[in-house]
Amino acid sequence: MATSTRRKLAARRETKRERIELRVGASAKQLIRRAMALSGLTAGDLAYEGARRVLDEHGRMMLTDSDRDAFLKAISDPPPPTRKLVAALRRHHRLFG
Repeated sequence: MATSTRRKLAARRETKRERIELRVGASAKQLIRRAMALSGLTAGDLAYEGARRVLDEHGRMMLTDSDRDAFLKAISDPPPPTRKLVAALRRHHRLFG
């Protein structure tokens, strides 16, 4: 991990008051300790960065070319609403105005 990244982590670090205990296999523990030694981060910082990365990746959608084409076609030329959709919209207008 670059020194600038460590500085950014340290700058935004909040007071640590919460605790999480984990049971991991020996290989996971060894992997975490190696990552700590290489990065200079604590186990908690590694867990935080990993969780943040998972959430960041979850927020992005990766589409294949055919998925992208289907999505753009649906936006530019949407199918007509179904009877159930029209009924749901009418019900919504009745209930919520």
